[in-house]
Amino acid sequence: MAELADEALADRSGDKQPRKAPEPAGFAAVAKKRWRAWLRAVHRDVGYLAVGFTVIYALSGIAMNHVDDWNYNYNSSERSLTITPVPDDITDEAAGKLVADAAGLGKPDTIFRAGDEVRLEYGNGTKVTAIGDAVTVQEVKSRFFFRAATWLHAAKGKTGWKYIADAYAILLLYLAISGLFMIKGKLGLRWRGTILVAAGFTIPITYLLVTGGPEAQKPDAKVAETKAGDDGIRLLPPDPE
Repeated sequence: MAELADEALADRSGDKQPRKAPEPAGFAAVAKKRWRAWLRAVHRDVGYLAVGFTVIYALSGIAMNHVDDWNYNYNSSERSLTITPVPDDITDEAAGKLVADAAGLGKPDTIFRAGDEVRLEYGNGTKVTAIGDAVTVQEVKSRFFFRAATWLHAAKGKTGWKYIADAYAILLLYLAISGLFMIKGKLGLRWRGTILVAAGFTIPITYLLVTGGPEAQKPDAKVAETKAGDDGIRLLPPDPE
């Protein structure tokens, strides 16, 4: 019985495969297995950090791209109303107050009066003109968000913000480059990703080739220019600072 038990024990031990020695868990070995997970984690956190910057730069960029279509800094409007004609025997200040109150505005910065005309001007560009009983209000209101966002977007002259904008640009580069390697297989860079990356380069390059690029662009109309037959130079408003 003892011999049979020994043989059975020997048979069972012979069926077992010899155990492999554990591989050393060094940093290189861990990084080789986990680098894609780390890449996704950093990509996620950088993406969260970039949300605020991206909203500001994207919306202000769209606004500045359509500068010929609208004034992204101010909203201008015009309205008309009828008032009792300003009496001739009151002071300019009193006349200005009557017109300003009728227009629903505060104290003007400048009051001009000539005959039955009263003209008010405000520091923000708003103008009120009263002639007899007719009042025209040309009101200018600041678009706070777009004015602030475009001011940040055009980093010229803003030393501190310039470096913050550089840091944001680096974050965008990381998001773009790390996004290439986050997914493997046919949905990654190997097939689908390659097509989309190529499209991203092809679109701007094709536009440059079709339009001729900056060499074919007409001179900037915002640059001071002298025209034949003009005695002076026409200066247009500068870009937002």
